Order: sequence, then structure tokens, then C-alpha cells
Amino acid sequence: MSDLFASAGLDNSAPRPLADRLRPQTLAEVVGQEHLTGPDGSLSRLLNSKALGSLIFWGPPGTGKTTVARLLAHEVDLHFEQISAIFSGVADLRKVFEAARGRRSTGRGTLLFVDEIHRFNRAQLDAFLPVMEDGTVTLVGATTENPSFELNAALLSRARVLLFRALDAAAIAKLLARAEDLTGQPLPLDEEARAVLVRMADGDGRASLTLAEEVWRSARPGETLDAKTLQDLVQRRAPIYDKAQEGHYNLISALHKTVRGSDPDAALYYLCRMLDGGEDRLFIARRLVRMAVEDIGLADPQALVIANAAKDAFDFLGSPEGELALAQATVYLACAPKSNAVYNAYKAATRVAKDHGSLPPPRVILNAPTKLMKTIGYGDSYRYDHDEPDAFSGQDYWPEKLDRQHFYVPTDRGMETRYGERLAYWERLRRERREK
Repeated sequence: MSDLFASAGLDNSAPRPLADRLRPQTLAEVVGQEHLTGPDGSLSRLLNSKALGSLIFWGPPGTGKTTVARLLAHEVDLHFEQISAIFSGVADLRKVFEAARGRRSTGRGTLLFVDEIHRFNRAQLDAFLPVMEDGTVTLVGATTENPSFELNAALLSRARVLLFRALDAAAIAKLLARAEDLTGQPLPLDEEARAVLVRMADGDGRASLTLAEEVWRSARPGETLDAKTLQDLVQRRAPIYDKAQEGHYNLISALHKTVRGSDPDAALYYLCRMLDGGEDRLFIARRLVRMAVEDIGLADPQALVIANAAKDAFDFLGSPEGELALAQATVYLACAPKSNAVYNAYKAATRVAKDHGSLPPPRVILNAPTKLMKTIGYGDSYRYDHDEPDAFSGQDYWPEKLDRQHFYVPTDRGMETRYGERLAYWERLRRERREK
């Protein structure tokens, strides 16, 4: 039989991807996750306590989630079973659970590794609960998405979430060095090109090894590639950025908070991350308008004009020229004085409006288009402000059953300094005329 497999090219000498050949054989060989696998790491402590329990591995692709799950099964002497939520349904789960029950009856436990576990629906996730509770399986689920959003609370309450980090430059460099040792070939790259390849991997160990294989295949004998040649040969790997998933929300949150925090350089960086990832430019424009009204407001009323103008400019110019307008608006908003006084006033006024129901305005400020309305006092004694001293009557415009409220409190930043002075002046006039 072995001769048959050998003749078919399926023996151990058959080509295997570099990432598969370099797969760690022990937890100590896993790179980039020392906070989990190091001497004081979370996984190391769990193994030392002999109480593994069910786990959810959360992290970006190529960070070792599958490898670590396989090694854990070996460390605790459990049968390793792997399924993917993309290709499995309830019927497949039943077969896996039945096989696990059979092993359990013979004294062997099962570590069930579920890749892309967030792809299962609620009913499928609920199917795991009984077999987790009775010990039929030790579940290790892997997900690239935030478990808080993608997995139901019942499953999360029975599993511990461990965060896998994107590999840093040192970890990627270590993987490449291992690849060179294994193949006996140095990567034909100059120093700058090697650094570019590390950046191209974008924190994904598997991607870095795939890129290394492409370099070895592409380079001519004796050739050393520079950074430009490397980029031309290998092409740039698309950023990890799913516009419908967590990366989208993380980056727009980062952009908003760096604008609010008056850091134009950081704001530009996150803007360019989103543009580079293919984000909808008008989505960004809408968010810039939101920042103008929420975080700048009347401290610089021009901010809203600038944000709207950037949206219109992008509409007019299109991509890529129009993206400069978005960048200009981003820098303007980050540099503008900040105030959320209008935002806070709006929320406070909304609460009062909801709490007090349909209180009628005072009759003095109601129009009286009919004789009956005039008879019952609509518009009676209304004072036209433009005819009053200082163009200010100081009348009470609030419903009779609602005391005067104060929602808008200007800051001492930007244009709001003037508004604060003006409101204080009107309040003084209001008191003086009330006392007369």
C-alpha cells in the first residue's frame, strides 16, 4: 500500500506549504503569543492547574489559533477533532458529539476545535451547551470577530475568551529566520526589502511564509531583490479590513476619537487606513459631518461648513482626487476648538420634552388667526422683540406648567466664548425687566 501512495506522489516527500512544514511541535515554539504560551501565560497556567475548560480563541488570521488548539489536545491527552463552521451543520455536529460520547465511554476525552465558530447561528451554538456541560467535549472555538457580538451569552458564560495578538515585526522576523534554517536558503532580499516583506505580512504569520515562498520562486539565481522589485513581484497583500465587521467599527471609532482628541496626525493615519481598506468614502464624509456637530459645535460653526464642503467636493471630484478634501476636513476638525455643549443641550432638552408630555406653549406666543383665538388670549400682550430696547423683550416663553430650563451651557472655547457672554447679558436684562 505504501508503494501505491508513493507512486501516486502522496508520500511524505510530496510538496507541503512552508507554513505546514514549520508548524510548531510544542507550545514553546509558538511565536508572538507569549502572553498565552510563556511561562506565566494564561494557557500555561491553565495547563499547570490541570483544569483546561472550554475556550474561545479570538484574534486575526495567521496568529496560531489552530496550532495552539492542536498542541493543547496533545498536552492534556485529548483526542483532537477539528471542524469548520463554514462547512458544518447540525447533522455534522451530531456525528461529532456521538463519536465523542463513544470515546468518553472508553475513558478518552475529546478536544473539539471549531474554526470560524462565529459563522454558526444561535441554534447551532446552543447545540454545544449540553456536551460542554456534561464534559463530552472540551470546546475550543476560533474566531476573528468580537465574541461579544458574534457568540451568544449562554456559550460565552461556559467558555473563557483568550485574545491572540497580531504578530509583531520581531515575531514575523523569527518565523522567516526559521524558514531560512529549514530550507537552507537565505531570502534573496536586501535589508529594506526584508523589512517591507515583514510589513506586507500585516501581522499574519501564515501570510509571511507564503510571501517568502513566492520570493524564493520568483528570484533568479544569485539575485538580491530590493524593495521596489519585491513589491512588483509579490504585489501588496490587501489590508485585513471587512467593512461589515469589527475592523470597520474599530477604525471609525479611532478616527472619531483622534479628531475629538485634537490629534490631526493620528486622525490622518486612521483616515488613510480606512481609505486604503476600501471604506465607502461617503460613509467617512457622513461621519466627519457628525464630528463637526457633536464634538465642535458652536465653538467653531465653520466646522460644519467645511465638513459638508468636503462631502460635496468628493462628490464632484470622485476618487482619488476627492479624498484630499476628506483629508483637509479631517485636519480642520482635529485642529478646531472643541465643544459638545450643543450635543449635551440637545440630549437634555430631549429628556425634558419626553418627561413632560404635550404641554402647550404659553398663549402669549401663539398666533391668533381667528376671532375666537383672539378672544381667549392667543397672542395677547406679545412683545415684538425688534421693537424693544436692545431688541430683547425678556418674555417668558416656557409652558406655564414648566419652569424655565437651562440646557445650553457654552464653553469658554472658540466662538462659544462670545455666545456665553451674550447669554449672560440677556439673562441680566431678563432679571432687570422682571424686577420692574
